[in-house]
Amino acid sequence: MPAPFTPIATRCLIDASAAPRRRARAAGFTLIELMISLVVLVILALMVNHVAEIMATREREQQLYSALRALRGAIDAHKRAYEAGRIALEPGATGYPKTLQTLVDGVEDAQDPRHGKLHFLDRLPPDPMQRDKSLAPADTWATRAYASDASAPQPGSDVYDVHSKSTRLGLNGAPYALW
Repeated sequence: MPAPFTPIATRCLIDASAAPRRRARAAGFTLIELMISLVVLVILALMVNHVAEIMATREREQQLYSALRALRGAIDAHKRAYEAGRIALEPGATGYPKTLQTLVDGVEDAQDPRHGKLHFLDRLPPDPMQRDKSLAPADTWATRAYASDASAPQPGSDVYDVHSKSTRLGLNGAPYALW
């Protein structure tokens, strides 16, 4: 049986009414598509922020490691100079510096005829984990005296070791105070 006859005018009305709907829908985004895009952007921004925080923490940890190496190396150099007789021997002294500032200010060289000073550090590095920037660099570090126990370090009449005052954990899970 042949297809029913549809006048051309009716076909044009059907096609004309369907075409604008298709064009309007193809021209923009739906609300759901926009919301999904926004959620993806927020997740990416949070990931970038987290990575930036880790990178900043890692940089401060590297600064802490370098500062501790410099300070401990200067303390050891002071002790070696004392044992070599370049620093005047005092009765009851351990040979370790009395303060961290002594490493910068220097001590008189007992073997130098002109009585020059032995300097062990150019400047005292601040603890990078210390948030209070108004403190002097010597005040940012916790010290351990030679006479104190290693399990409970306490300051005393000399500086045998130095560590961070920070109570936070490093990226490796170890407290900064134990580095």
